[in-house]
Amino acid sequence: MTAFDEPTRFPRQSLVETAFVWFQRVIAGYCLLFGVLYWIRLIGLYSGPLWRFDLMPVYWQVAGVVLAVFFPFAASGLWMLASWGPVIWAICAVTETVMYVVFPDLFGHRPIIPVSHLLVAVLYVAFRIAIHLEKVRESRRSEPAQ
Repeated sequence: MTAFDEPTRFPRQSLVETAFVWFQRVIAGYCLLFGVLYWIRLIGLYSGPLWRFDLMPVYWQVAGVVLAVFFPFAASGLWMLASWGPVIWAICAVTETVMYVVFPDLFGHRPIIPVSHLLVAVLYVAFRIAIHLEKVRESRRSEPAQ
């Protein structure tokens, strides 16, 4: 008998855990989209006033390069459910929030971006709390009665 003969048993995921997996993968899709959009701007396919990297002011060059690299990196971490995925996403979210809230005179006024990052962060924390409470309830049920 080999290890391949025995059926593998994976722990069952609750509905909240399954929803959390899909939530992270949807956010990964958005991160990939934002990364591609930053790359489009950097390589010159963008038709706006800052349409090419060498024509951008230095502050846009720095922000554009950082976010063009970090957003796809965050997307891969979120998709793989790696522990570093949400951390890289948080770096991207803080960077864009600072860009559009602290320096709107340089980067423009786009309130929807910081608000969407805040909404995603709140949903992430809510999922983590719900999963933690579920695990606590489950561990209490499995304790022997005295």
